[in-house]
This record gives sequence, C-alpha cells and structure tokens, in this order.
Amino acid sequence: MQPLKIYNTYTRDISLFTPISEPFVGIYLCGPTVYGNPHMGHVRGPVVFDVLHRYLKHIGYKVRLVRNITDVGHLVNDSDEGEDKIAKKARLEQLEPMEVAQFYTNAYHSMLNQLNVLPASIEPRASGHIIEQIEMIETIIANGYAYESNGSVYFDVLKYSKNNDYGKLSGRVLEDLIAGAGNEVRELEGQEEKRNPNDFALWKKAGPEHIMQWSSPWGNGFPGWHIECSAMSKKYLGAQFDIHGGGMDLLFPHHESEIAQSTACTHQNPANYWMHHNMVTINGQKMAKSLNNGIGVDEFFAGNHALLEKAYTPMTLKFFILQAHYRGTLDFSNAALQAAEKGLSRLLAAHQTLQNITPSSASTIQVDDLLNKCYAALNEDLNTPILIAHLFDIVTNINYLAAGKQTITAEDLEKLKTGYETFVFDILGLQAEKSNNNSHLDGVVKMLLDMRVEAKANKNFALSDDIRTKLTALGIEIKDGKEGSSYSIN
Repeated sequence: MQPLKIYNTYTRDISLFTPISEPFVGIYLCGPTVYGNPHMGHVRGPVVFDVLHRYLKHIGYKVRLVRNITDVGHLVNDSDEGEDKIAKKARLEQLEPMEVAQFYTNAYHSMLNQLNVLPASIEPRASGHIIEQIEMIETIIANGYAYESNGSVYFDVLKYSKNNDYGKLSGRVLEDLIAGAGNEVRELEGQEEKRNPNDFALWKKAGPEHIMQWSSPWGNGFPGWHIECSAMSKKYLGAQFDIHGGGMDLLFPHHESEIAQSTACTHQNPANYWMHHNMVTINGQKMAKSLNNGIGVDEFFAGNHALLEKAYTPMTLKFFILQAHYRGTLDFSNAALQAAEKGLSRLLAAHQTLQNITPSSASTIQVDDLLNKCYAALNEDLNTPILIAHLFDIVTNINYLAAGKQTITAEDLEKLKTGYETFVFDILGLQAEKSNNNSHLDGVVKMLLDMRVEAKANKNFALSDDIRTKLTALGIEIKDGKEGSSYSIN
C-alpha cells in the first residue's frame, strides 16, 4: 500500500506525511467561536478532519487531536477593535458570558454527535488558558518581537519580517499589506497605538465596561484572538507538532499570525503540515451568517429554511460534503443534496445485501484490487470523492453477487465485508439513519415481499406484479436476486 500524502498549504505541494515522533501524531484544529447556533459554514471542517482523524488511527497512528473552543478575544470585526463576540451576545441577552459560551458549545457538540464526528482528545477553552497566553506574550516581548502601548501589547510585524517571511502561508506580500493600510485603517479607533497598521494585538487593554477581562503585567485586559491558539497548541502538542487544520478563511490573518507569534516565541513554525478545507458556497458565495445566507444546522435537519425544498438527515449532509474534495469549493443545491441522499441509500443498502450473499467455491471478482483502490484514493490527499467512486464499484459487484452474476469464496466474502465496513463506517464515519419509523417501514415492506413470494408460488403473477408496481410508485425499489428479494428507498 502506498504511503499517505497530504497537501501542505505552507509549502504548496503534496508531500509524504512523516510524523515528528512516529507512531504519535499531533493535530490542532481551530474550533468555533461560540456565540451562536452552528450553521452550515461550521460543518465542513469537522467532517473533513474527522476522516483524517479516523484514517490515521486506522493505519496505526496514535492520534492526539486538540480542537479549541474560542470563548473570549474574538472581536466582532475580526480585527483589533470592536466588542468581543461572546460579550456582545451576553449583553444583548442579559446573560453571563460563560453562560452564552456554554449554551452554544453544547449546540456545537450536538451537531458533532448527529454527524457522528469523533470527539477531540482535548478540547481546551481560551478563557481557561489566560496564564499560558500571558507567559507566551512575555516571551515574545523578551525576544524583541512585541511591544506594550497604552496597556495593550502588539506584535511587531516589521521587526519579525526582517528575518522571517510574514505572509508565506497566505501568499500575502508584506509590502502590499503596508501599501494597502491606508487612511481607513489608520482612522480606526486605537490604531494610533501601533507602530505599524499591520501589527496585531496580543493583548488588549479593557475599559471598565468590558465584561470579560483579566489582570496582566500590562494592566486589566483580554487576549487577542490569534495568541489563544498558539498558547493552547503549544501546551498540549508542544512547540512543534504535525498538523494544523482549519478553513481557508482562517489563512489570513489568523493562521498567518499564529505562525509569526509562535516562531517569535519558540523560533520554529508550530506545525509541519498546514491543511485547509475550502468553503461551502451558495450561488458561488461563501455561506455564512455574516453574509445573511447562512442555513442553521437545525434548519437544515428540519427543512424549515426558504432555500431548502425538504428536510435532510445528518448523514445525507455528511455524504454530500464527502463527495467533494476537501480543497475544492462545495456549492449548495437541493439537487446535489438529493443526489447525495440517493447515493448514501445505495451504499447502506449494499451493506445489507452483502450480509445475505452465499459464498461459492471460486471468486470471479478481485477483492484485493477493489480495496486497494480505496486505500490509494485516501493516500492521495484524502481524496474522498474518488474513494466514494470506488465504493460504488464495489456496490455494483455486490449487486452482481446477489443476482448470481458473480461468485465469491468464503474467504474473499469475509474480506469484502470487512473492507466495505471499514471504509463506509469506520473511516468515512457514515451510519444508518436513526428513525423511529424505519423499523415499522421495514416490517411492512418485508410483509409485502413475503406476500409477493407467496403469490409467485401460487402462480398469481398479476398480484406479484401489482405489489412491485405499487411499491415502485411509492419510491421503494424491489431487487430480485438468487438469495431472495430486497428493497431500497429512492
């Protein structure tokens, strides 16, 4: 089996994955800022990196996955000014900030559970690591890359850039950033505190009205958004770890700033591999609450949003996401979701069919070849759409086996069952939908199939055909094979 290769955003190439300390792998993922219910923009990252997490474990690595909760320091305009997002929500709803953070953290966890995403090994909160952030800022100041100004601390981008390449990750050129920092940027409140408009806050002075603030060597304040992830990844994964993941919208300024401040503190890039998933779009535009085109996850599952023709299940959403490569855009449409719904149904139905196949003395299909193609797809930068295409090839062979058009030995049948379950359930993390009505529907359809068998035995072919025709009209497809009849819902 070929080794795993992944695309590294920092080096802009696909390269062999080599852990720092095999068999251990450390992964840091930027988690949510918990000030609102999860929307569709929050879904793709957890699903993509869940596949990475599951696959690394499958091929023998011991994975520590750290995914943070941002519950302080992320300001409403994502710059160094404005009101903290959680504090603003708390003020509007007359709640304690941590009450807001806990409520929406619970909502985020509920979404992950519905999508069958594995829990993180460690899930640190920014507010619980203020000491680590202050210590890191002190080191950066001591190393000459940050300065205090009026109770706030800023990272000195120009000083850092004399010996380091600020902008390498995102492809930004510092000279262009400086040229673009015109009067509009300079006129923002507090910008006069900075030596350069591109300097970013490591610590912000808090006014008396600011709800969330802590004491520090520079006075009462709160941490900047970027320093949180650097401090927490360093604490739980070390100064340098294997993979840092997140969305492409975090490339700049968040991840660029993480690299700069971590390098200024420890003299090395914190991650060997930087992995970024692309966005979910609608009509070519990023899907996000801030753009007023966001669909809440609960709305998606209930079907009560104007953009939705119907409700979709969590596994349909997950399968829809996995049908596109994580580095490509994923454009929302009801047609694509309904196609994903049918595709998922085919995969799950084939698993049921596989359980009823009787082995033969010889195999006419090459099981090893089918499974090796699945591994090859994953090893080429987690290419889930190619993996799914190979799984549908396996589905075709399963249906041929059930219809008696192919044969398989007991040994190969067991290998096929194990391999299919590994890719569909263990690595992609798909599962049968949970519905109170499924067992009742299954019982009713099986009863009708038994009636059809009895009608055929009594040569009452008109009744047999009538049952099939009426079930087909209801979207229930009957498949006749040498092991009996099965059904799938279209």
